[in-house]
Amino acid sequence: MPTTVTITGTRSTGHRPLTDYREIFEEFVRPFARSSDVRFYLGGAAGIDSLALLWLAGETDVALTVAVPAKLGDQPADARRAIATARETGRVELVELGGETRTSGYHSRNRWMVDRSKFVIGFPRAGTTTSGTYYTLDYGAQQGKPRLVVPI
Repeated sequence: MPTTVTITGTRSTGHRPLTDYREIFEEFVRPFARSSDVRFYLGGAAGIDSLALLWLAGETDVALTVAVPAKLGDQPADARRAIATARETGRVELVELGGETRTSGYHSRNRWMVDRSKFVIGFPRAGTTTSGTYYTLDYGAQQGKPRLVVPI
């Protein structure tokens, strides 16, 4: 099993009930989160980033690193709340990369996470073929890293 995993995914999650995401994470993330020796890298955005962060913080004992492209204060309010809640576990490292809060900054953040991981799990919006999620998955492929793609 990989010891470092990046999770990437769509910000558009309102098309499914929250209970679906819990089930999806149980099925597709839990197998990689069975040991406290595992570290997950997540972006600090809304959508899958926040949902996966809260699920991992509440349901597992893994170490968590949340990377934001600029500063935490630049993230949406719901993402900041999710990060604050997860940090209460004492297992969350926050990395503020000091970059830009536009596409180039998000791509840089995603490369930073993948560069530190041995495995990438992507949750793209079903029916899409181009997105930041696919950018990150493709970057992982270029690095020769295994990927799991779970359209939602």
